[in-house]
Amino acid sequence: MRHLILAAVLVSLLAAPGPVLAATGGGDERAEIAFAGEGDPGTIIIRTGERKLYLVTGAGRALAYDIAVGKPSEQWFGKSWVSKKRPNPTWTPTPSMRAKNPSLPQSVGPGPRNPLGERAINLGWGAYRIHGTNNPRSIGSAASAGCFRMRNADVRDLYERVNVGAQVLVLR
Repeated sequence: MRHLILAAVLVSLLAAPGPVLAATGGGDERAEIAFAGEGDPGTIIIRTGERKLYLVTGAGRALAYDIAVGKPSEQWFGKSWVSKKRPNPTWTPTPSMRAKNPSLPQSVGPGPRNPLGERAINLGWGAYRIHGTNNPRSIGSAASAGCFRMRNADVRDLYERVNVGAQVLVLR
């Protein structure tokens, strides 16, 4: 009788809904969550008010990442797409950044001082991107010039999962 009860408990635990682990193939696993949003698998949905980026994995499912968003005066909303993926990017300040702070360097190559961190995912035709950071304490805040910052481990994970051409929706 104990074996039947133990077996029933084990089956119920295994059948209980819970996070599904999604792997990138490199041994990195991330919990898949229930997600109330629309989008085909591979779509990136950014909710700036939540400071979250979601990668849709299926109907009602997504991977969630904590992010930093643009300062209130720098935020934007709408549709875009992944136009390019760059490992170990070089950061070049935009003309508007340089106008606000003329002492910025011409560029910063890959390494620990690079504000783009270890990966950059360019959006559309503009200067906005999803990227890593050399300041992980900024995650969860409104601190950037309009880009979306992620912890370097998170942006490496997303970089491996997302395809050029993927739709990006930026919502409040």
